[in-house]
Amino acid sequence: MKLRSLLFVPADSERKFAKANGIGADALILDLEDSVAPPRKTLARDMVKNLLGGPPRDWAFLVRINPLGSGLTLEDLASVVRPGLDGILIPKVSGTQDIEMISNYVDVLEVAAGVTPGHVKLLVVATETPAAMIGFASYATPSRRLVAMTWGAEDLGAALGALSNKEANGEWTFPYQLARAQCLFAAGAAGVLALDTLYGDFKDQEGLAASCRIARRDGFVGRIAIHPDQVATINACFTPSEADLAHARRVVAAFAAQPDAGTLGIDGKMYDMPHLIAAKRALASVGEDVTP
Repeated sequence: MKLRSLLFVPADSERKFAKANGIGADALILDLEDSVAPPRKTLARDMVKNLLGGPPRDWAFLVRINPLGSGLTLEDLASVVRPGLDGILIPKVSGTQDIEMISNYVDVLEVAAGVTPGHVKLLVVATETPAAMIGFASYATPSRRLVAMTWGAEDLGAALGALSNKEANGEWTFPYQLARAQCLFAAGAAGVLALDTLYGDFKDQEGLAASCRIARRDGFVGRIAIHPDQVATINACFTPSEADLAHARRVVAAFAAQPDAGTLGIDGKMYDMPHLIAAKRALASVGEDVTP
């Protein structure tokens, strides 16, 4: 599942879905949670069911459900786990126990709906509760459905009673820098994709691009978008350049030609296993097969 850009779309808005469909995002997240008012939750579920039955798509169809403890989670899952669904974004997780519970529910619902077992993947917003922030070690045991993790600051800040999550210069305050880093580390431990959180000012394309470059430098491979205008910038920033890809191919080819070598010299520089892993990751991000 290629996930450079994931665009949120309120699940109760056909107009916004029509605008988002075809915008170029790798995934659309039909949102049943925060962007849908309580009286419209049932309508939103019904709309998602109808959209899932639509024509083939070139993007991943994801749904953000309401969190465990809301009393709405099972109704959401029963409505959306059906042919056409690619993944579920779970908000406000407290740890991997929540992921396993949702995974078990999906096991049953896939069979009931005639979906290929294991097809529906799970993504999590991993930093929205204080409990989540002290339970990251559990991600070292990979989950069978988990494919990606992202982080968020707003719900965590509300839970902590923070007055702000930003410094005067716009940088994250320390608790949220920690949340971002913990998400990145946990994704690495779990062997899943790390996705950066949203960039709030959708009119600031330069700021978005600069933030995406920092995220990619640090190890994130994609980002949440809250507006269609952000998608093209996010895609561009998280897509390796042709020069990067050409270099990655050279590194992979050099190690393939000398499979017993742990270190190689290429153009006067030394390369070892971490460089090979990074090269393979770059090629995989654009769909190139890097298996021996």
